[in-house]
Amino acid sequence: MAAKTAGAGLEEQWRDILSVHARTMCEIDRALHPHGLGASDFEVLDILASEAPRDGDQCRVQNLVGRVHLSQSALSRLIGRLEKEGLVERSVCMEDRRGVYVALTHKGRDLYTEVLPLQRQALERTLAQP
Repeated sequence: MAAKTAGAGLEEQWRDILSVHARTMCEIDRALHPHGLGASDFEVLDILASEAPRDGDQCRVQNLVGRVHLSQSALSRLIGRLEKEGLVERSVCMEDRRGVYVALTHKGRDLYTEVLPLQRQALERTLAQP
């Protein structure tokens, strides 16, 4: 009987975590939608802004895999869409032709700076303790 109770408690905790995650992602999506971004788009821009903080800095796409909660193919499509929108640019690693770098463009850095407070406010609304 104790195993069922412990398992039920873990399952309830897991469902709570999923619920908070879903509410938070939806809130971020709503906040950023008027700017043409979703939560996953912002996550990539946010990581690039921290990993490559200066103009001209680059980040290997492989370093994004695992930090963004997307499959490698979905991440590649997302980066392709951000590139089409002029927010990032990709380049091939000259030392390892299989490697791909990605960097924020000026437009991407400006948009990131503009929407960062909106994303943080969404986090505050959904994650702040009452």
